[in-house]
Amino acid sequence: MQTNFTLAQLADPDIAESERILRACVHCGFCTATCPTYVLLGDELDSPRGRIYLIKDMLENDRPATPEVVRHVDRCLSCLACMTTCPSGVHYMHLVDHARARIEATYRRPLPDRFLRALLATVLPSPRLFRLSLLAGRLGRPFARLLAAAGFVRLAAMLRLVPARLPAAAGATGRRVFPAVGPRRGRVAILTGCANPVLAPDINAAAVRVLTRHGIEVVAAGEGCCGALAHHLGREHQALAQVRRNVDVWTRELAGEGLDAILITASGCGTTVKDYGFMLRTDAAYAGKAARVAALAQDISEFLAARALDLTPPAPLSVAYHAACSLQHGQKITRQPKDLLANAGFQLREVPEGHLCCGSAGTYNMLQPELADRLLARKVANIERTGAQVIATGNIGCLTQIAGATRIPIVHTVELIDWASGGPTPQALQEIAPDASGARKFATAT
Repeated sequence: MQTNFTLAQLADPDIAESERILRACVHCGFCTATCPTYVLLGDELDSPRGRIYLIKDMLENDRPATPEVVRHVDRCLSCLACMTTCPSGVHYMHLVDHARARIEATYRRPLPDRFLRALLATVLPSPRLFRLSLLAGRLGRPFARLLAAAGFVRLAAMLRLVPARLPAAAGATGRRVFPAVGPRRGRVAILTGCANPVLAPDINAAAVRVLTRHGIEVVAAGEGCCGALAHHLGREHQALAQVRRNVDVWTRELAGEGLDAILITASGCGTTVKDYGFMLRTDAAYAGKAARVAALAQDISEFLAARALDLTPPAPLSVAYHAACSLQHGQKITRQPKDLLANAGFQLREVPEGHLCCGSAGTYNMLQPELADRLLARKVANIERTGAQVIATGNIGCLTQIAGATRIPIVHTVELIDWASGGPTPQALQEIAPDASGARKFATAT
C-alpha cells in the first residue's frame, strides 16, 4: 500500500510504525473471510481492510478521529483472526492499537460512553472493586431483560455477565511463594490477574498444583493488572503505568532467585505481556527490561506442553476445545492445548468455525453487546453441535461469556490437566464426574 506521510510525521515513532504496517498491506482482502464483524455485517468498513483505509486516512492527514472512524474501529474485536489469515504479515494489532489511542486523544465521546469506559477502566483492573461491583450486580441481574427492553442495552449486557454464584474472596494477597514438591526443577512467576482471582480462583490454583507437583516453584510476585484492558480502550497513559509496574516487579524477581518463565493463565493477558517490549520500546529506562519480561512470558499450556507430565486419564469425557482468539491468533498457540488434553486421555471434539470469536474480547461484550450476542449464539451453536460433555478454553473472558449461554460445563484447560495429574475434579464437573476419593490437593504458599 502506498503511503504519503511527511518526514515530520515519520519522526513520531508510532506514526513510523503504523506506516511500516500500512505499506505491508497489498489490498488482497483475504482478511475479510475470517473477520467476525465482516462475516456478520458484510460491510467493507467493518473488515480489517476497510478499517486500514480509515486509519490510514486519519493518520496521513493528521485528522482527529471522526464518528465514522470511531464507529468502525469500536466494532473491531481485536480478535486478530486477520493476522492469522494475512499472507503479507500485516501487523494489524499494533495498527488498531495506535488507532484506539488516537481516538481517545482526539475524539470526544458522548457523556454516557465516556462514563462507561472510565468505569470499566477503573473497576475491572482492581480485584477489590471488581468483586464489589459483581456483588452489587447480583441485585440487578434479575432485571437485565427489563433494562434491555427499556433501551439500557449495555447495562443489561453487564448484568447478564454477573455469575449466579461468586467464589469466596481470595485469601492472602501480595507476594507468595509456592514451593516445589520434591527436588526443585525450575522456578516461575505466575500472573495473578484481575478477573481470575474474582471470577475463577480455581484456575490459578490448578496451575500452581500442576506446576509444584512437577517440581516447579511458583511465585506470585504481587504484580497488578497487565494493562490489556486500558490499552484496548485507548487509555495509553494508564496502560503503560500498569506495564511499568509489572516490569519492575518481575525484574526484581529476576534479580533475586531468577525466573525460568512468567506464566499466564488468561490468554488475553498473555498476548499483552508478550508485547511489553514493543509497548515500551521508546522508553529508554524500561525498553530492555520490558523486552526481557516479554521474552519470558508463556501461556500455561505452552509451558506445560514442553514438559513430561505424569498424566492419568481421570474419566472418559469428550471435550470441545474452544480456542481463544488471543491464544490462537494473538500468540499463535494452537497445538499445545489440544496435545495436553489428548495426552491426558480426553476425547477431543473439533468445534466448527473455531477461528471465529465468541464475542467476549475483553470489554467488547459490554460495549458492543448486540454484535457480541450474535457471535456468542453462533459459537455456542457450533460447540453444542459437537456433542461434547465438557468445554475447555484458555481464557477467563471466553469462559465467562460462553458459560452463560450453554448448559455444557466449561473449565480452563489447566483445570483438566490438574485433574489428570492427581488434582481434584474441577468444580464445574462435580455433577458429571465426581471425585470418588474426595481428595483435595492444594499447594501451600510460604
